[in-house]
Amino acid sequence: MANDITQDEGRNGNAHERIERTSSRFKEGTSSAVSGAKEKFDSAADRVESGLHHAADATARGAHHATDKAGEWRDRGEELASRARDRADDALGNVRDFVREKPVQSVAIALAAGWLLGRLLGPRR
Repeated sequence: MANDITQDEGRNGNAHERIERTSSRFKEGTSSAVSGAKEKFDSAADRVESGLHHAADATARGAHHATDKAGEWRDRGEELASRARDRADDALGNVRDFVREKPVQSVAIALAAGWLLGRLLGPRR
Protein backbone atom coordinates (compact mmCIF):
# COMPACT_ATOMS: atom_id res chain seq x y z
CA MET A 1 0.00 0.00 0.00
CA ALA A 2 2.87 2.37 0.67
CA ASN A 3 3.89 1.72 -2.89
CA ASP A 4 0.39 2.72 -4.12
CA ILE A 5 0.58 5.98 -2.19
CA THR A 6 4.00 6.75 -3.69
CA GLN A 7 2.68 6.03 -7.16
CA ASP A 8 -0.39 8.24 -6.55
CA GLU A 9 1.85 11.05 -5.32
CA GLY A 10 4.09 10.59 -8.34
CA ARG A 11 1.12 10.66 -10.72
CA ASN A 12 -0.46 13.56 -8.91
CA GLY A 13 2.87 15.38 -8.91
CA ASN A 14 3.20 14.88 -12.65
CA ALA A 15 -0.39 15.99 -13.17
CA HIS A 16 0.20 19.07 -11.04
CA GLU A 17 3.34 19.87 -12.98
CA ARG A 18 1.48 19.47 -16.28
CA ILE A 19 -1.32 21.69 -15.03
CA GLU A 20 1.19 24.35 -13.95
CA ARG A 21 3.07 24.13 -17.30
CA THR A 22 -0.20 24.34 -19.23
CA SER A 23 -1.34 27.26 -17.10
CA SER A 24 1.99 29.03 -17.66
CA ARG A 25 1.84 28.45 -21.43
CA PHE A 26 -1.76 29.71 -21.48
CA LYS A 27 -0.74 32.85 -19.58
CA GLU A 28 2.21 33.46 -21.91
CA GLY A 29 0.01 32.94 -24.96
CA THR A 30 -2.70 35.29 -23.74
CA SER A 31 -0.12 37.89 -22.71
CA SER A 32 1.45 37.66 -26.16
CA ALA A 33 -1.94 37.91 -27.89
CA VAL A 34 -3.01 40.86 -25.75
CA SER A 35 0.33 42.58 -26.34
CA GLY A 36 -0.03 42.11 -30.10
CA ALA A 37 -3.59 43.41 -29.97
CA LYS A 38 -2.45 46.44 -27.97
CA GLU A 39 0.24 47.21 -30.56
CA LYS A 40 -2.24 46.89 -33.42
CA PHE A 41 -4.82 48.99 -31.60
CA ASP A 42 -2.24 51.68 -30.79
CA SER A 43 -1.07 51.70 -34.40
CA ALA A 44 -4.66 52.01 -35.66
CA ALA A 45 -5.38 54.73 -33.12
CA ASP A 46 -2.28 56.63 -34.27
CA ARG A 47 -3.42 56.41 -37.91
CA VAL A 48 -6.91 57.60 -36.98
CA GLU A 49 -5.48 60.49 -34.98
CA SER A 50 -3.17 61.46 -37.84
CA GLY A 51 -6.06 61.33 -40.31
CA LEU A 52 -8.23 63.49 -38.06
CA HIS A 53 -5.44 66.04 -37.66
CA HIS A 54 -4.93 66.13 -41.42
CA ALA A 55 -8.67 66.60 -41.98
CA ALA A 56 -8.83 69.38 -39.39
CA ASP A 57 -5.88 71.17 -41.03
CA ALA A 58 -7.47 70.85 -44.48
CA THR A 59 -10.77 72.16 -43.13
CA ALA A 60 -9.04 75.14 -41.54
CA ARG A 61 -7.23 75.92 -44.80
CA GLY A 62 -10.53 75.73 -46.68
CA ALA A 63 -12.23 78.00 -44.17
CA HIS A 64 -9.41 80.55 -44.41
CA HIS A 65 -9.62 80.49 -48.20
CA ALA A 66 -13.42 80.89 -48.14
CA THR A 67 -13.13 83.78 -45.68
CA ASP A 68 -10.55 85.51 -47.87
CA LYS A 69 -12.71 85.07 -50.98
CA ALA A 70 -15.81 86.32 -49.14
CA GLY A 71 -13.86 89.44 -48.11
CA GLU A 72 -12.74 90.00 -51.70
CA TRP A 73 -16.31 89.64 -53.01
CA ARG A 74 -17.63 91.95 -50.27
CA ASP A 75 -15.08 94.61 -51.22
CA ARG A 76 -15.90 94.18 -54.90
CA GLY A 77 -19.64 94.44 -54.17
CA GLU A 78 -19.13 97.61 -52.15
CA GLU A 79 -17.11 99.10 -55.01
CA LEU A 80 -19.79 98.23 -57.58
CA ALA A 81 -22.56 99.59 -55.33
CA SER A 82 -20.63 102.82 -54.88
CA ARG A 83 -20.20 103.17 -58.64
CA ALA A 84 -23.90 102.50 -59.19
CA ARG A 85 -24.84 105.16 -56.60
CA ASP A 86 -22.49 107.64 -58.28
CA ARG A 87 -24.00 106.93 -61.71
CA ALA A 88 -27.55 107.23 -60.35
CA ASP A 89 -26.64 110.53 -58.69
CA ASP A 90 -25.12 111.78 -61.98
CA ALA A 91 -28.21 110.71 -63.94
CA LEU A 92 -30.53 112.39 -61.44
CA GLY A 93 -28.44 115.56 -61.62
CA ASN A 94 -28.64 115.49 -65.42
CA VAL A 95 -32.45 115.08 -65.30
CA ARG A 96 -32.77 117.98 -62.81
CA ASP A 97 -30.61 120.18 -65.04
CA PHE A 98 -32.67 119.26 -68.13
CA VAL A 99 -35.98 120.00 -66.32
CA ARG A 100 -34.67 123.37 -65.13
CA GLU A 101 -33.41 124.30 -68.59
CA LYS A 102 -36.44 123.03 -70.55
CA PRO A 103 -39.52 122.79 -68.32
CA VAL A 104 -42.11 122.68 -71.16
CA GLN A 105 -40.34 119.88 -72.99
CA SER A 106 -39.94 117.99 -69.71
CA VAL A 107 -43.69 118.16 -69.01
CA ALA A 108 -44.47 117.06 -72.60
CA ILE A 109 -42.09 114.11 -72.31
CA ALA A 110 -43.57 113.13 -68.91
CA LEU A 111 -47.12 113.26 -70.34
CA ALA A 112 -46.13 111.15 -73.36
CA ALA A 113 -44.37 108.61 -71.15
CA GLY A 114 -47.40 108.41 -68.85
CA TRP A 115 -49.80 107.95 -71.78
CA LEU A 116 -47.59 105.22 -73.27
CA LEU A 117 -47.28 103.38 -69.94
CA GLY A 118 -51.05 103.65 -69.44
CA ARG A 119 -51.64 102.06 -72.85
CA LEU A 120 -49.12 99.28 -72.22
CA LEU A 121 -50.14 98.47 -68.66
CA GLY A 122 -53.87 99.39 -68.79
CA PRO A 123 -56.74 96.90 -68.94
CA ARG A 124 -56.98 94.88 -72.13
CA ARG A 125 -60.27 94.64 -73.96
